[in-house]
Amino acid sequence: MPGTFGKTDKLDAKGLAKLLHLDSLLTVWLPPGEIRDERELHRARMALSKLRTALKNRIHSTLAKYGISTAEHSDIFAGTGRTWLQATLGRLPPETSRCVAQEIEALDGLQLQISQLEKRIRERIALTPSIQLLKTLPGVGDILAIVIEREIGSVDRFDTAGQFTSYAGLVPTVHASGGKTRLGHMRKPSNQYLKWAFIEAANVVVRHRHHPAWKTKYVCQVYDQVCQRRGHAVAVGAVTRHLAEAAFWILKRQEPYRPPANRQVSPKQVRGRAKLVPTEARELIAWHLLDLLMPL
Repeated sequence: MPGTFGKTDKLDAKGLAKLLHLDSLLTVWLPPGEIRDERELHRARMALSKLRTALKNRIHSTLAKYGISTAEHSDIFAGTGRTWLQATLGRLPPETSRCVAQEIEALDGLQLQISQLEKRIRERIALTPSIQLLKTLPGVGDILAIVIEREIGSVDRFDTAGQFTSYAGLVPTVHASGGKTRLGHMRKPSNQYLKWAFIEAANVVVRHRHHPAWKTKYVCQVYDQVCQRRGHAVAVGAVTRHLAEAAFWILKRQEPYRPPANRQVSPKQVRGRAKLVPTEARELIAWHLLDLLMPL
């Protein structure tokens, strides 16, 4: 097999030839050129969003360095918070104030570029029936639905929801030996753009879970139940996994999202599943609630 005894072109060629001879060489799905081209729109937006976040974090860090903060504004980069930020520049040393002003100017330019990209995304990519169905998922709007639909390409290349969630990197690594199984962090070899989209949708659910219109939603109940036992990171992972599985069945069946029926789980079952989750692990899927996260 390639790389069994080393890593050279000769060994790789020999291993690939052997797999081809045994008809065991796996095929790779290549998206059409149009989809590959359109993917660059939301991927460029994600890259700019990371730069925007970095600038915001730098401005927050600079203000914290001089003990400047506000409890009145949740977002200091918009609305009345922006007015407060501009007035705060006078409380900073001259050169620091100049740097923060330039960072704000760069932030405004990035926001303009992101807005233009979002407008182009909506113009270029029609809201197909599949995208409209994905928008029925909690926490998924136009942009996230487009990202999910374009990154998946054809859902028919996945036979099961487990294969799809593994492709999206939303399952934990497994180390099993001698009858013992240990679950690790989420898989890193995956489609990072798809993984980001589902995590963003899960974070939207978490942010809105206290709103009266969201309290009774199934995904919010999943988060609350898991968070009480395993903490915030594991609960977000459980919601993310549920949204990914739901997206798979939505596209497979071409039906809108419907929350699964609740099932009662005994305390003994919960304790048994909890043993499979290490206390120090972060961003794990809450496997002890998998019976609750049934496919649609």
